[in-house]
Amino acid sequence: MYTYIALYVFIFITCFQSVLIESAVSSIDLGSESLKVAVVNLKPGQTPISIAINEMSKRKSPALVAFHSGNRLIGEEAAGLMARYPNKVYSNFRDLIAKPFDLAKKSLDSLYLPFEILTDSVRGVARVKVSDEESYSPEELVAMALSYASSLAEFHSKVAVRDVVISVPPYFGQAERRSLIQAAELAGINVLSLVNEHSGAALQYGIDKDFSNETRNVVFYDMGSGSTYAALVYFSAYKAKEFGKTVSVNQFQVKEVRWDPELGGQSMELRLVEYFANEFNKQIGNGVDIRKSPKSMAKLKKQVKRTKEILSANTMAPISVESIYDDIDFRSTITREKFEELCEDLWERSLIPLKEVLKHSGLKVDDLHAVELIGGATRVPKLQAKLQEFLGRKDLDRHLDADEAIVLGASLHAANLSDGIKLNRKLGMVDGSMYGFVYELNGPDLMKGESTKQLIVPRLKKLPVKMFRSIVHSKDFEVSLAYESDDLLPPGVVSPTFAQYAVSGLTDASLKYSGRNLSSPIKASLHFSLSRSGIFSLDRADAVIEVSEWVEVPKKKLTVENATSAFPNITVEGSPQNVSEETTENLNGEGGLNITDSSVDNQNSTDLGTEKKLKKRTFRIPLKITEKTIGPGMPIPRESFDEAKVKLEALAKKDAERRRTEELKNNLEGYIYATREKLDSDEFEKISSSEERQSFLQKLEEVQDWLYTDGEDASASEFQERLDLLKAIGDPIFFRYNELTARPAASEHAKRYFAELQQIVQGWETKKSWLPKQRIDEVLLDSKKVKNWLDEKESEQAKTSSLDKPAFTSDEVLEKVLNLQEKVASIDRIPKPKPKVVKPVKNETEGNTENNTSNKTDSSSSSKERTSPTDDSEGESDSSTSEKASDSEAHDEL
Repeated sequence: MYTYIALYVFIFITCFQSVLIESAVSSIDLGSESLKVAVVNLKPGQTPISIAINEMSKRKSPALVAFHSGNRLIGEEAAGLMARYPNKVYSNFRDLIAKPFDLAKKSLDSLYLPFEILTDSVRGVARVKVSDEESYSPEELVAMALSYASSLAEFHSKVAVRDVVISVPPYFGQAERRSLIQAAELAGINVLSLVNEHSGAALQYGIDKDFSNETRNVVFYDMGSGSTYAALVYFSAYKAKEFGKTVSVNQFQVKEVRWDPELGGQSMELRLVEYFANEFNKQIGNGVDIRKSPKSMAKLKKQVKRTKEILSANTMAPISVESIYDDIDFRSTITREKFEELCEDLWERSLIPLKEVLKHSGLKVDDLHAVELIGGATRVPKLQAKLQEFLGRKDLDRHLDADEAIVLGASLHAANLSDGIKLNRKLGMVDGSMYGFVYELNGPDLMKGESTKQLIVPRLKKLPVKMFRSIVHSKDFEVSLAYESDDLLPPGVVSPTFAQYAVSGLTDASLKYSGRNLSSPIKASLHFSLSRSGIFSLDRADAVIEVSEWVEVPKKKLTVENATSAFPNITVEGSPQNVSEETTENLNGEGGLNITDSSVDNQNSTDLGTEKKLKKRTFRIPLKITEKTIGPGMPIPRESFDEAKVKLEALAKKDAERRRTEELKNNLEGYIYATREKLDSDEFEKISSSEERQSFLQKLEEVQDWLYTDGEDASASEFQERLDLLKAIGDPIFFRYNELTARPAASEHAKRYFAELQQIVQGWETKKSWLPKQRIDEVLLDSKKVKNWLDEKESEQAKTSSLDKPAFTSDEVLEKVLNLQEKVASIDRIPKPKPKVVKPVKNETEGNTENNTSNKTDSSSSSKERTSPTDDSEGESDSSTSEKASDSEAHDEL
């Protein structure tokens, strides 16, 4: 099955709707350190596919969550606290989902992340401790980040966005993928699909290319902040019918993927962190080790990141950290050569994923059309040099945006999966499962062997797919799902088993039907699925029971007429004494029964007594499936999930109120400062008295004092109340101030239009004489009334003090002129009437000629009716007469 993607999108009209539908979907690339959001938006006037920027107008946001002073902060807000409160800012939570506590602790310690974690007593995973009473699971933190990303998408598109595609690293296992979807559910997001990062990059690469005359083997090499992978993708084209025409459709297939989940840009930065930490410790001496100071390490890590970026473009880079430890500043420099020496083993390690892809695919370097670099860490010159050396190429391919290729490609996938968007440029996508899967059966009377443990999904099996297996068994049993190979497991996974199910109801069904005449052994049918997101699961199980029984049924004899009617191509013969009949009965969960009988019920048959008939029935009884997965791989229990959702909704509501409060506080503060500055100008003396200004300034000062004292912790409603109070005083003053210039400008505009209207009317008289004189007179009269009104108001305004309410406003003038312009435009649009067509009057001679011709024709017709049709001479004579009549009519018309 192919997934079709297109670059350009447009709104579609459903069968039941005749209006255009506004629709938007988004994609989220959630990394270890940052997140990106792309939006496919059908709103007119906006780019169909674009990156959603954050509140700081940046295209990439920090993947951070912080809790401080009773508030939750996400993204840029959380990043502002990193240096001061590193123990309150939580990062790398994507890589913590479904990880055992010990592995999570080791990972955080290696990155010098000081926040405290606890053990989840049920699942054995890490939980982030916020306070003595409050902690959050990694899924909850991921949900917060996804909710923030969704809000960026909605702010960018100005419509609700709930359908999302989320990109994931290829090495994510079953537990990570299931947990990520649960996190999205906590955030209120509908996940259309998870998509492997390499597939997103491949979509972005191939969407604007033509492979009808060539095929390409392209390797996508991605080194991000925390991991590295290489993916081999084969691009080609196939022929398809479209609207009756044969067209070429591009496609790609993922052939091989290999990875290193612990190698990335952070690995290089940690080498620099260790180097500079040692240097600072030597400078200070006295046994000081800044590694023990979370604040010091947070400041150092922040500056090291900048230093690494500088070294990508320069051969030497400085580092400067103010008050890194005990109010001591740290300054140093490092050369690119030294940096490359510190990371010497990482360069060789970075080639391993690429080498393994070539080894397992059987390709050589020369078979590769391109090696596309994506991921921020691929900008490091030494890494590029190592890749060039291994590939034997002078240049590497960098046609894609290293940061945004994945999220943009994922947005194309989201557009294709959405119901509200159509695509018109196709690119077939075939991705596969990154791991192979086996299933194993356990239960009474089940002997261990090939029949109880089988490979069901080979590695790189294309997505999605459904499959089923049948086993001969009559008792309840258990099903375990596991990874195919112990040598290829997701990071942190020790046991290959990732899911366990108990299948019940088979024993009861077997006992119920064991006394019947079974035509074959009882079976259990297991239905599995490998979803588009790469999640493998047991979806359904049925007991299949086949019974054959002799039953007494009324004897029926089919007549020849009825038999041939039912079976038109079959000759009716005498039926035997014992007839076989087959019925399939499907028992649903509610006990309903559907029966399909293969015999023919003939209503016109004759009742001849009874006969024995062998009836074969197949019963399909749904079995109960209970998941028994334990440990880090188990999903969040339903009760815990519901509690987490309520907690996150409360946090979101509190965040919204906090943002509203901050916005109103800023509005109040800004109004005070802007108003005080304006009141000091000379222009305001013309429209306000000194007493009025002094009273207003006093009120402004009073509110400002409250703002910085009692108002520090005020609510949004209190800020709004005081802002409304100030505006009630200031708005009339500002209105008079604005009218000083706006009113004369409006009056001047009106007078210019009065003169222009006279020229328009003169043009009508010479060029559009068909226009109704009555309507022209009406518009001239209206113009005169407006002019007189304006003259009166200007005279009245001249007598009115500038401190009082104006006699008229600029808006009143503009409204009257606009009404006048609309009337003029409506007259000007009256079209020129079409000339009347006068039909020529026929004279008496013409009339007589026509009458004579008509009479001749009628006479000829009557003669033909009375004449035998075999008389050829008569026929010729009639024809000649008819032709003459036609000539006469034509002559008359001319």
